[in-house]
Amino acid sequence: MAPDYFLLASIYAYSFLLDDRSEPVLNAFDIRARTACDLYNFGLWRGMATGNKGALDLTAAVRKLPVGTLAITVDLTNYPWKLEAFEQFEPVDKYAIRGISIRNRSKGVGSALIGVKKASQDAHFPQAVPTTIFLRINASLVELTAGTATASLEFYSAYDDNLLVVKDRHPPLETDTTTPTAYVLETSKVWGFGLGAFWGKEFESIPNGLYLTQPYRPGRIPVVFVHGTFSNPAWWAEMLNTLRGDPILRQKFQFWAFLYNSSAPIVASAADLRDALRNKIAQLDPEGKDPALREMVVVGHSQGGLLTKLTVVDSGNSLVLALTGKDLDSLRLTEDNKAEARRLLVVEPLPEVKRVVFISTPHRGSILSKQWVRTLLRKIVTLPIKIVQTTLSLGDYFTDDVKKMIGNSRSATSIDGMSPDNPVLKTLADTPLALGVVGHSIIAVKGDGDPKLGDDGVVAYTSAHLEGMGSEFIVRSGHSSQGHPFTIEEVRRILLEHLGRQATLTQ
Repeated sequence: MAPDYFLLASIYAYSFLLDDRSEPVLNAFDIRARTACDLYNFGLWRGMATGNKGALDLTAAVRKLPVGTLAITVDLTNYPWKLEAFEQFEPVDKYAIRGISIRNRSKGVGSALIGVKKASQDAHFPQAVPTTIFLRINASLVELTAGTATASLEFYSAYDDNLLVVKDRHPPLETDTTTPTAYVLETSKVWGFGLGAFWGKEFESIPNGLYLTQPYRPGRIPVVFVHGTFSNPAWWAEMLNTLRGDPILRQKFQFWAFLYNSSAPIVASAADLRDALRNKIAQLDPEGKDPALREMVVVGHSQGGLLTKLTVVDSGNSLVLALTGKDLDSLRLTEDNKAEARRLLVVEPLPEVKRVVFISTPHRGSILSKQWVRTLLRKIVTLPIKIVQTTLSLGDYFTDDVKKMIGNSRSATSIDGMSPDNPVLKTLADTPLALGVVGHSIIAVKGDGDPKLGDDGVVAYTSAHLEGMGSEFIVRSGHSSQGHPFTIEEVRRILLEHLGRQATLTQ
């Protein structure tokens, strides 16, 4: 009987807060209003927990309460998804948050929930969306007692700007955008991916791919996060949480993440990123009706920044020349190997990407990419067979400098790719961004000295600096700077600037 008593308490609290009354409307600072709001929200959660083992049952029903009867219908007018797409809904108040410094929660009426999407066959990571339910009581307490009361259970997404109207009043909705993010991270495989993937142990079980952290919404600009070496998308959690906490950004952007085997050659991972972006756009918008998908922002950290740059440059034959000293067409390769080499090394910019952000990116190599380190890693890293075969087919054509860089091995890893001696890296550093693309550099430097003489422990300022950027921001941090609050605020500023660009284009 507990859920019935909780629901009844929620109805009484609703009546006190929002029903017509002879007394003046409650002041928002009245402690009774705040207490009644908490009772309404908590009672609604526990009142709907009539499923197996206390699970939420958010379907239409007639509830016989200790006092009266209430007929509940479901209203999805303001909810962008169908309930059939969800495995379950979990109340955020069941969970404590760890590992994320700020819990973005706005106080109001309604029960904040985690909407857990059903897993699809090709989804290796779960999706969860911040949801709020609001029970609108369409009757007086007299009608409740008489058994003729009705109510509407309304669903809202915290990603939207919802205006709740109750009898000419506008109470704010209770929302929580942090707990769904933490829930996904806690229950996904992503924490085990990173170092193990670098050694090649998980590459086949979780292939390179673009993963949506939230269901696709037309009209919202994708922001794609690309992680670095030994890393995974979980390292973006702090930034993702803060950006979603901004009411403007969460309504204008949708956040995606690219997951890849960070030991593979950089050009191979970059080719997979370009393919993944093309394929996702074709899948989501085959008729080209969503202009927001053509205003994409890609944000890369460390090696991920190199992959990011390879989405917005026109290399022509320059990368092939840097490796072999010849044009691709002059190399005696099979047609299959030539096609793969063209996919990897003859790069054309993606027209959908309009802005890129480089965070702690080794454009001219890493100070840790020493010869002995690269030699050791080649002995213990397991690369996918397709990458090895492509590298071997090109190996005979490598210049003497390239052969010297990779030693006796013909299978270069990403660490070779980040060597300051790598001619491909040198060529890429000097290749400008495509016309119309805006770039931003966020460069981490440890200590308080002259930043131009410093480094972050992995990448020197001189390597991370690029001419022609729209902005350059120095953050005093070590290499893993993507979670630093100043880095996050700079990305927030860049995204707001991007919205200004979009507004200008639509005028």
